[in-house]
Amino acid sequence: MKKRDDLTKDAPELPESGQSRRRFMGAAALAGVAGATGLGAAVMSREAFAAAAEDARNNWVVHPGELDEYYGFWSGGHSGEVRVLGVPSMRELMRIPVFNVDSATGWGITNESKQVLGDSSRFSNGDAHHPHISMTDGRYDGRYLFINDKANTRVARIRLDIMKCDKITTIPNVQAIHGLRLQKVPKTKYVFCNAEYVIPHPNDGSDTSLENSFTMFNAVDAETMEVAFQVIVDGNLDNTDADYTGKYACSTCYNSEKALDLAGTMRNDRDWAVVFNIERIEQAVKNGDFKTLGDSKVPVLDGRAGSELTRYIPVPKNPHGLNTSPDGKYFIANGKLSPTCTVIAIDKLDDLFAGKLKDERDVVVAEPELGLGPLHTTYDGRGNAYTTLFIDSQVCKWNIADAIKHYNGEKVDYIRQKLDVHYQPGHNHASLTESRDADGKWLVVLSKFSKDRFLPVGPLHPENDQLIDISGEEMKLVHDGPTFAEPHDCILVRRDQIKTQKIYTRDDPFFASAREQAKKDGIVLEADNKVIRDGNKVRVYMTSVAPMYGTTEFKVKQGDEVTVFITNLDTIEDVTHGFCMVNHGVSMEISPQQTSSVTFVADQPGVHWYYCNWFCHALHMEMRGRMLVEKA
Repeated sequence: MKKRDDLTKDAPELPESGQSRRRFMGAAALAGVAGATGLGAAVMSREAFAAAAEDARNNWVVHPGELDEYYGFWSGGHSGEVRVLGVPSMRELMRIPVFNVDSATGWGITNESKQVLGDSSRFSNGDAHHPHISMTDGRYDGRYLFINDKANTRVARIRLDIMKCDKITTIPNVQAIHGLRLQKVPKTKYVFCNAEYVIPHPNDGSDTSLENSFTMFNAVDAETMEVAFQVIVDGNLDNTDADYTGKYACSTCYNSEKALDLAGTMRNDRDWAVVFNIERIEQAVKNGDFKTLGDSKVPVLDGRAGSELTRYIPVPKNPHGLNTSPDGKYFIANGKLSPTCTVIAIDKLDDLFAGKLKDERDVVVAEPELGLGPLHTTYDGRGNAYTTLFIDSQVCKWNIADAIKHYNGEKVDYIRQKLDVHYQPGHNHASLTESRDADGKWLVVLSKFSKDRFLPVGPLHPENDQLIDISGEEMKLVHDGPTFAEPHDCILVRRDQIKTQKIYTRDDPFFASAREQAKKDGIVLEADNKVIRDGNKVRVYMTSVAPMYGTTEFKVKQGDEVTVFITNLDTIEDVTHGFCMVNHGVSMEISPQQTSSVTFVADQPGVHWYYCNWFCHALHMEMRGRMLVEKA
């Protein structure tokens, strides 16, 4: 890595006045808290921008041919995918389709991907929010990445050795999975995920009142991807996180008012953070102290106020993010409609559940005032927290120990720095921050607005990811990057913590069903190029070696259901093949040593060409063949 010396020296045009927009937009910012349309965006002065640009020119970058220090996994937001970036270069390396249809890889088109999608393959949309990596003893183990789909109430698992989704689970009895975090120790046994919206049970139209509706905290078994248990709560669940003992998880809840209208959801000065006692919940399931709902067999437990399974800690106001400090000492709930964050001491939770504390608020050890619209908090591993301020368009760096001292009456300034970001930040994420290894090097801020930052592209603007150096005493902005369709959140992991395969192994479970079918048909996938007719079902087996298919012509009848199995025999990295049947909506990727299959109906008589749509050879254009369809 070398010093950056190639950034543009031109700053964008800013208002002649050197002052920020914050003062001008103050009234609108306050209106934004109450639901206005987000006008409270801050912008740097000309002088501040020039200083930041000069600082960026002097910061490290990763030059072509050099490797990044971290993998970054970004949720794809409304695209339903996961994006893989290198950090600090911020170069996009890969896109992993999950809740979407992707014609490049054939996700949502191939038989293998449809098996993973299961019944939810009927959905063509997704809303991917929170990507999180599996852990062992509080450290990333690089096995899996989990992510939620708020739009269709699903949780997905991605195998990080091949960067492919291998399991998707639809969560029963609830709607809209939002917050998602993982159990940290002794390993990721559970994926904890919050359903946001309350619904009645049964949800058959017989009762639509909010008063008789509820939502649930859910735990998914990380290995089987089956739902282990669900816990009914009061309020609408938002974000969640877990401790470093395996005993507790905590979630923010808003709408304690049980209101439908906006004003009604903001009446109370405090809502709550709900703490879940995982050991008690597991014991209750073991004892059979649960019920089931509808057709689901998942254990459902009652965790509403007064339950021995939960405790409700009052926190201000419509809380949003919930983040565990890497030293395992604190849950921090972010106030959203309060300028404060609430610091909850995890070591006091045993006494809270044992009834030794007079009040649930006795576990609160600090409530620092940070600014307008605190949403999410991340950490540097050195005792400092970094909280996004949505309305102020800032990141606030503050010291947890000093905030606790201030809460106890000492006159100490806990705020270390505020940095303008552009504009209206939601999630932020520091390197390794969810693990014991938080190293305090980089901070990514995912901002919702980008006006004035990039070339105009019409009414729909990109959003803006910003990279901040937090290795020193001061935060330093070093990179702006446009991004599409609300990526929402990300996670950063050291590159040595991810072990990817260079090529597939032939016994990979990802295409086990293709091997099973080939065995029934007496086919050796690595050797045979044959057509098997089974009534009106035709299975075409072929191999591929750059630049040719093992079968360059096959015949079927109009109306046949055709399944094409292709096995890529190449053993060299990068030699990926594709299969695209023209005018049939069929496209898929076949990486080295992989078998992929796709099924379609040959409903058009005549000649139909197929070709390799992944460039693989100098004679790539010559890699093609014909399907001849006999008229019925």
